[in-house]
Amino acid sequence: MIDIGRICVKIAGRDAGKKCVIIDTVDKNTVLIDGETRRRKCNIAHLELLEQTVKVSKGASHDAVAAALGITARKPKVRAKPKVEQQKKTVAAKPAVAKPVKKAAVKKTA
Repeated sequence: MIDIGRICVKIAGRDAGKKCVIIDTVDKNTVLIDGETRRRKCNIAHLELLEQTVKVSKGASHDAVAAALGITARKPKVRAKPKVEQQKKTVAAKPAVAKPVKKAAVKKTA
């Protein structure tokens, strides 16, 4: 039975093997989960439903879900500031080197 607060284990994807809690139902095959996994929509075929439940409200925050599961809350990743693009240095064209000119052989006439 799919109800809010049901503890599950992900069995597919990147978060496979991690515990999560159902916090909302999207439709008959999709639920919103959170916990040791990332908060996201998930197909119920990718979940193993456990008998345990926790008391959380519909759409509970990650902190509330983490407290109910007894885990430490994830900290959001801090993105690095974008690097300021340096001005591209223009390479001065190399000065043209004068090639030696071949002189034509001059025929001497008598």
